[in-house]
Amino acid sequence: MGDVLDSYQLLLRGAWITVQLTVYGSALALVLALLFGLAGTSRSRAVRVLNRVYVEFFRGTATLVLMYWFFYALPLIGLRFTPMAAAVLALGLNVGAYGAEVVRGSINAVPKAQYEATVALNFSPAQRMRRVLLPQAVALMLPPFGNLLIELMKGSAIVSLITIGDLTFRAKQIQSSTGETLWTYVAILVIYFVIAQLLQLLVRYAERRVDRMLGRGPTREQSLSSVAASAPGAGMVS
Repeated sequence: MGDVLDSYQLLLRGAWITVQLTVYGSALALVLALLFGLAGTSRSRAVRVLNRVYVEFFRGTATLVLMYWFFYALPLIGLRFTPMAAAVLALGLNVGAYGAEVVRGSINAVPKAQYEATVALNFSPAQRMRRVLLPQAVALMLPPFGNLLIELMKGSAIVSLITIGDLTFRAKQIQSSTGETLWTYVAILVIYFVIAQLLQLLVRYAERRVDRMLGRGPTREQSLSSVAASAPGAGMVS
């Protein structure tokens, strides 16, 4: 165990790479989830089809296979990616597909009365989404997004297969040099657990902030009323 503790700097470097992969991959996944999730609620059939193609393809493709494609296969036709870029793309595209379904489902879960109220207030489609529907949907998205964020972090353990020195990669190096299999993997188990808990705390903090922004405990109807009261020309509606 002492040899493993002596290698803590190596473990910390690996943990930092894991954190970077999680941040970059999550940022890409969030952007894709919002874009394609909103596309899934579009009235345009072509846009909804685009959503289904993206979701079904990347949700049904293993992250490791995507990573191999970006890093090993695409360079054969002239498209080259650094190991970090290949890993971020694979993780972001895969988790973004799951996130797109979370976004689509959360928007559709906002009570129909909320949408009808925005129509009565003569909001444009963009105003309906930005001022009423999306803020309430965000509150529904955050818990499943938290799960996806942790899954992405854990999924980053496979990036060592494309030469990235993440936490798992460093653990293999330590295990090979010290022969300490048990304590090496106990150490990275604890580190992964700590990172996951920190991510969960971050998501819970975001949930509390969103709840305060929406005025909860007040009801959703009260929240909508406050939005409606601040809308231009709202006082003209009888």
